[in-house]
Amino acid sequence: MKRYTYIIGMALFIAIFVFSPVGAEEQKTELELTKDAKASLLIERDTGEIIYEKNAHQKLPPASMTKVMTLLLVMEAIEHKKLTLDEMVTVSERASSMGGSQVFLSEGEQMSVEDLIKAVAIASGNDASVTLAERIAGTEEAFVNLMNKKVEQLNLKNTKFQNSSGLPAKEHYSTAYDMAMIAKELLKYEDIVNYTSIYEDYLRKGKENEFWLVNTNKLVRFYPYVDGLKTGYTSEAKFCLTATAKKDDMRVVAVVMGADTAKNRNTMTMNLIDYAFSHYESEKLFDKGETVTNLRHLQSKNLTYDVKTSEPISLLHKKGESDQPFTTEIKMNNNVDLPIHLGDEVGTLLIKKDNELIIESPLIVEEEVEVASFFDLMKRSIKNIAKFS
Repeated sequence: MKRYTYIIGMALFIAIFVFSPVGAEEQKTELELTKDAKASLLIERDTGEIIYEKNAHQKLPPASMTKVMTLLLVMEAIEHKKLTLDEMVTVSERASSMGGSQVFLSEGEQMSVEDLIKAVAIASGNDASVTLAERIAGTEEAFVNLMNKKVEQLNLKNTKFQNSSGLPAKEHYSTAYDMAMIAKELLKYEDIVNYTSIYEDYLRKGKENEFWLVNTNKLVRFYPYVDGLKTGYTSEAKFCLTATAKKDDMRVVAVVMGADTAKNRNTMTMNLIDYAFSHYESEKLFDKGETVTNLRHLQSKNLTYDVKTSEPISLLHKKGESDQPFTTEIKMNNNVDLPIHLGDEVGTLLIKKDNELIIESPLIVEEEVEVASFFDLMKRSIKNIAKFS
């Protein structure tokens, strides 16, 4: 009798565990969303909150997803006025000789920065990546140093780059988590999706050597809300994708690494995005570039400057759950030295729930803060004397 009671009890336990709604939900998120990937991660962009992960910190070759970092440094250079979209860049012999995915740039050819960005973002051109890298840093090797310095700035522990394109190289690796964080940073520059969302375009339009660009990320055409970012494939890395999608005010980043086919990679990416939009919603708090306070520096030329958000900021919660109250705190950097350059961090915006820090975002100035000249200080003094006389 005891034996039969034990068997019946075990059967009931298994039935409850396997068929209960909670168990089914856990199985879906843990086993089914990216079953055939080596690693994956799903985050909400503004908060960076992890919604789903699998082997997120496993070091793997990122292949052409490397270009997410390349594009990040390009967009930073444009933001800081070190590069302009209409600038013409000359293609070097080395850049023109790159193998793998390419747009067949010729040595000595000149192409605009904007077209080179398209070549990287749409067609994953290795030759275009190296051309941009050489323009920004002088050599690709120097540019790779900038890439790895940026990795350190983002406090990423499991990424090391050896080139700007993602071509196979020893000790060239990243993780699903690190790629998501790099993508999160890139998406601060919201104009990037104007390029990564293009399905097809042309280089050298109307010329004899016209080149048809077709996006390697087919989801931007065939799946709603997806507008980037970058695919990757090598025989070692297999099929990879760092994707982003936006629905209403909510933007997510999904990373899939090591899929056996492009079809499976795309299916798993869609699973992640569907899961995010079906189960979560976000509340926009600040847009990028929104003024939140002022910087006042007695030794500066204009005395007072707007301090703005460096990225969009939102709160994330599950659908059907009421969001908890939050507090906002602005912490300005002490003893800021002049000059302050466009895009420099001058403070931090802190978002807290129940006194727990949930968002920490840099605050910046979007203009040059110059040291006041003797004439500027005299003029200010005269104005103050007249005001109070």
